[in-house]
This record gives sequence, C-alpha cells and structure tokens, in this order.
Amino acid sequence: MKKIGLMMCAMMLVFAYGADKESRVFPLSKSKFAVQTKTGEEKIVDLSGQDYIVVSLREKNADGLAYAIDRDGVVWWAAVISSGAKGHETPSGVYTIWRKERSYMSKAHPDPRGINNMDFSLWFTHQGHAIHMGNDNAMSHGCIHVGKKGASTMFNWAQKNKTKVVVTREHYLPFVYYDLRKSGYKEHANTPAYIKQYLKTMVPVTPRMGE
Repeated sequence: MKKIGLMMCAMMLVFAYGADKESRVFPLSKSKFAVQTKTGEEKIVDLSGQDYIVVSLREKNADGLAYAIDRDGVVWWAAVISSGAKGHETPSGVYTIWRKERSYMSKAHPDPRGINNMDFSLWFTHQGHAIHMGNDNAMSHGCIHVGKKGASTMFNWAQKNKTKVVVTREHYLPFVYYDLRKSGYKEHANTPAYIKQYLKTMVPVTPRMGE
C-alpha cells in the first residue's frame, strides 16, 4: 500500500444533483452519499466497487482535504487542499473526470509570469473546475488546489471518463479516520492547525462490515 501523504480544481456530471453551491452532498458512509438539491430533491449515490476522489472543501464544517479511494474501498492517499474563495465557491456534487492535462496554463486566469498554474489538472466540470497542482494555502477561483506530491499522485492514478469526484461541504474524515490510522497516519508538526483543532472534537465512525 502506498504511504499516506500529508493529511489531510464524461462526459458530463454523473448526476445532475448537487451541481451548484446551494446544493449539498452528505457523506453517509465511506462510499455512500446523499446528494440533495436546493429544492429538496435527494438521491443516494453508492460508489462501492469504483475508484473515486472525495474532496471535503476548505470551508467551515468541512475538512479541507482530498482523499483517493480505490475500488476495494481502501483510502490510500490524502492531501491538504484549498478551494473556491467567497464568490467563487467550488460547486458540490458527484462528477466524472472528463479531461486530464499534465501541463496547463489557465486561460481564464493566466499567470503573468508565463508559468503553468494548472499542472496535473483533472477536470470534473465543463465550467472549468479541476483538481490541480497549486498553492494549498491560497483560496482559488473555484478549482481544487493540491500540493505537487498529492496532485501528481492523484493525476497518475485517476482515469479519464471513469474515476469519480465527490465534492462535499461536510466533514468526511470521521468515515476514513481508522483507515488513515491503519495506514500509519499520525499528526505531526506540519499538520495544519485547522485539522488539529477538528481532531480534538471529531468522533470517528467505526467501519461497518464490508467497508
């Protein structure tokens, strides 16, 4: 099993539910999610047996982390992320990665120095939202910023038109905490303060049979 890194930007959407900042995606277990629109419609999504990435946004009441889960239900990677700033919130929902680019410069927000600012991009919406390498301490225009190691690792693992991306505004860590511990995760000096603070009050969810 690959070592967990630091703990914690189709086709179309897999589901039309949750494709805006006013919708919600609620984790029910490691692999099941309730996707609720702002009108109150709800759908249960079960990703058991599939590869997927869960992004718990860098917002209040969420983790600020991205997790890679393989088809066997193993959480084999976790990385600190930043997400959309106020006014540019990352849309929540369940998506399929539809495009991959190893080296890329944003057309909407190019770097004035001419440096690629969206390397290792995994696009999950057709509105320009991607998981990509970037400053995980700087809020974005809606993409998910991940440090170089985490961005390259997830990029190499994820498959176009196959790997799913779940974006939630809720905590996901309680459902995978024991997985991370089993993989050798321990808090250390570089663990972000917001994670350390949450860990003081978090109640882990004991895995159920088959998860």
